[in-house]
Amino acid sequence: MKQKIALITGVTGQDGSYLSEFLLGKGYEVHGIIRRSSVDYRERIAHLEGTPHFHLHYADMSDSMSLVKLVGQVQPDEIYNLAAQSHVQVSFDAPEFTADVDAVGVLRILEAVRTNHLEKTCKIYQASTSELYGKVEEVPQSETTPFHPYSPYAVAKLYGYWIIKEYREAYNMFCCSGILFNHESERRGETFVTRKITLAAARIAQGLQDCLYLGNLDSLRDWGYAKDYVECMWLILQHETPEDFVIATGVQHTVREFATLAFHHAGIELRWEGKGIDEKGIVVESREPRVKSGQVVVAVSPDFYRPTDVVNLLGDPSKAKRELGWDPQSTSFEQLVELMVKHDMQKVTREHFNLAEYLEKGIVK
Repeated sequence: MKQKIALITGVTGQDGSYLSEFLLGKGYEVHGIIRRSSVDYRERIAHLEGTPHFHLHYADMSDSMSLVKLVGQVQPDEIYNLAAQSHVQVSFDAPEFTADVDAVGVLRILEAVRTNHLEKTCKIYQASTSELYGKVEEVPQSETTPFHPYSPYAVAKLYGYWIIKEYREAYNMFCCSGILFNHESERRGETFVTRKITLAAARIAQGLQDCLYLGNLDSLRDWGYAKDYVECMWLILQHETPEDFVIATGVQHTVREFATLAFHHAGIELRWEGKGIDEKGIVVESREPRVKSGQVVVAVSPDFYRPTDVVNLLGDPSKAKRELGWDPQSTSFEQLVELMVKHDMQKVTREHFNLAEYLEKGIVK
């Protein structure tokens, strides 16, 4: 059989790195798109570089010509469009950039496929988002739930969702959206709330940080493991017909629950006092000598409240389970948090050891 060729945008991200590993394990030839930068941001895929069947190319989601040329060169059987400005808060600060990449970028991919006359042979996966549901109109959310986007990021992603659907119907292309609910991992960016929590728990436990500041602790999210979710992306493109699917666990937790569990795995037990902006996470018991009982280690900051925020995201993965045979509970919420905290405890220890060594040698002051 001919070796399948996949092209991944956003290959340096959390999902892109896991998807690359998954597809290489399936025998694919994998091509990834990267942007030129003077800063090295490829740590998530560094272990793949130089291996057979894994190739990187320079292009950009805001540059139509680069995408057309690359799609023509690679001739992919499958395209996974994971590239996005994916931080909700940042989308309020940079709405135009978010729209250009997350909305028009999807159109550029579709047109690159059509320009190269691959619309009958190339399947396209679009990474959509649960943020489409925004100000939710029903719980849980399924493929038929009305959308109510509640941020510039969500509005841009809604265009991407609808343009995929339009090209599927207008040009009979095999293009699909996976409506992904929150999916985290030890490779998650450090500005995202879950990774911010696990890193802070590790640093506080090791005496390197005093307090973690968060926004709305009551926000409810459906959190899954990114490594499990990339398998569902692949299954969507192996389905007999091009359809859209919700990718979620069907289980919901608050930011407060995530923080409580993260600190638990870092050796710190918390109790919560106060409400709203005055709520605090206080140490009840600690296995770490640097952290004392009664110490405030979590507080709420108004700086982290968004102008508009979704509060009740809960996905219904029934269709993916039924039609794709996907198991959304391969990794439980508890296992996910434990994996992330274990990774960050080791990371913080390693960084602290290196810093101490550099100070001793006079490399840094």
